[in-house]
Amino acid sequence: MALVPCQVLRVAILLSYCSILCNYKAIEMPSHQTYGGSWKFLTFIDLFVVAVFWIIYAYDREMIYPKLLDNFIPGWLNHGMHTTVLPFILIEMRTSHHQYPSRSSGLAAICTFSVGYILWVCWVHHVTGMWVYPFLEHIGSGARIIFFGSTTILMIFLYLLGEVLNSYIWDTQRSMEEEKEKPKVE
Repeated sequence: MALVPCQVLRVAILLSYCSILCNYKAIEMPSHQTYGGSWKFLTFIDLFVVAVFWIIYAYDREMIYPKLLDNFIPGWLNHGMHTTVLPFILIEMRTSHHQYPSRSSGLAAICTFSVGYILWVCWVHHVTGMWVYPFLEHIGSGARIIFFGSTTILMIFLYLLGEVLNSYIWDTQRSMEEEKEKPKVE
């Protein structure tokens, strides 16, 4: 695997910020006219990345992000991938109303994504003999099945939590706006 040159990383970070601007409608993009907007299923599920990465990192850094990677990926970039996601999730939750699909459709999409990702991780191991996440090598196949199942359940929980919080935040805001619009009777 070839290392990514520093210039490519800078462009990737610049494009990430541009995508954030597009998502917050600072720039009008055609993706805003789609059902649910850009990345509609990723809003609160990104919390999964933050939580799982840092829990495993705190338990045993070598299992998820070996010290060897510090030679190639600076600490600020690691935080860019695994920490700074959290404030943007919270900002997006507060600034962007997401119209969720029906619960069964949303859960089907989350489960499909989760199973697809798990199959991809297993396929990479099958082809290369290496796990994408090093900690998977240190646990048995039964523990892997439990881990994959529990991560799918966690993703479902986070999706439902995002749906509830989105509804709460935006229904509360809508009712406050309706109160302001009511004419005062004296």
